[in-house]
Order: sequence, then structure tokens, then C-alpha cells
Amino acid sequence: MAVKIRLARRGRKKLAMYDVVVADARAPRDGRFIEKIGTYNPNVNPAFINVDAEKAFEWVMKGAQPTDTVRAMLSYRGVMFRKHLQIGVAKGAITQEEADKRLADWTEKKEAKIAGKTEQLASDKAAAAKARHEAETKVKEARAEALRKKQEEAEAAAKAAEAPAEEEGTEAPAAEGDTTEEENTQA
Repeated sequence: MAVKIRLARRGRKKLAMYDVVVADARAPRDGRFIEKIGTYNPNVNPAFINVDAEKAFEWVMKGAQPTDTVRAMLSYRGVMFRKHLQIGVAKGAITQEEADKRLADWTEKKEAKIAGKTEQLASDKAAAAKARHEAETKVKEARAEALRKKQEEAEAAAKAAEAPAEEEGTEAPAAEGDTTEEENTQA
């Protein structure tokens, strides 16, 4: 019986999540499986990979063949590197202590790299939010300035409208008492 380590789809339409399962190669994709060894969510950044490394290592050492996607995930988690080191130990190329030390160093570097990426994504998100806030503030200030200018123009227009009315009101009584030459000739 050929055994594969592969993904079994679950989740809703366009938001798929996957179970990492060990299954017979002849079984359908979402059908019967031997053991579930983890989950995979590609919808987040960075993708969430939760694989039981010990179980995956046991199955790989027993001869289970991972699919291309699962092989990449197992490499990302260090299972394939551990298999490589264990084969070296079996051949006598290195000792078990040396293999464990190399795996621990590799794991430490990988965790630091993942943490750095997560921090970078968080800082980029914060910077984008700050830039959006500053842009909104500029738009708000521009609107406030335009509104202030509009109010000043309205006040100036209102004062200009009041000033001629006052001037007409002071000139009108003076015009009644005085007669012009045209009015005198017509009378």
C-alpha cells in the first residue's frame, strides 16, 4: 500500500483551510485517511502551518511520500532536514549529537527569520495606518480651510451688502431737501 502525506480540503468557498493527513494514495482527496498530523491555513500572512513534526518525521522515515506542497511545508518546519540528518547518522557520516546540534541551530535561525517577517509585516501595517491617518488629516484640514474661507467670503459679502444700504439711507434724506437743476426747470 502506497502511503502519501497530503492536504485534505475543508472550509468554505474561497476561504479554504487544509488538514495535513497521512492517507492511502488510492483514497479520494477528502476521503478516508490514516492519521491527521496537522493543519494549514494559506489565508493569513504568513501562512499558518501547524504540523506535528514528530508524527510527520515518523511517517517520512517509514516511507510515506509527501506531495509537493506538503514537502515544502515539511521543509519549512525542518522535518525534511531532520530526515536528511538522520540518514547521515544511519550511514555513519555524523553522530547523533552533531545532527541534533545542527537541527537546533537551523531551527533557531528559522524561528528568528519567521519572527522578523512577522515584525516587518506588523510595522508595515502600522506605517500604512499612520500614512492613511495623515492623509485623512490633510483632507480634513483642507476642508476646514475651504469652509473657513467660504464663511469669510459670506461675512464680507454681508458687510458689503450692509454698507451700501447704510450709504443709501444717509443720502436719501439729503436728496429730498435739495433739488437739482433739472427738477427746478421742470417745476
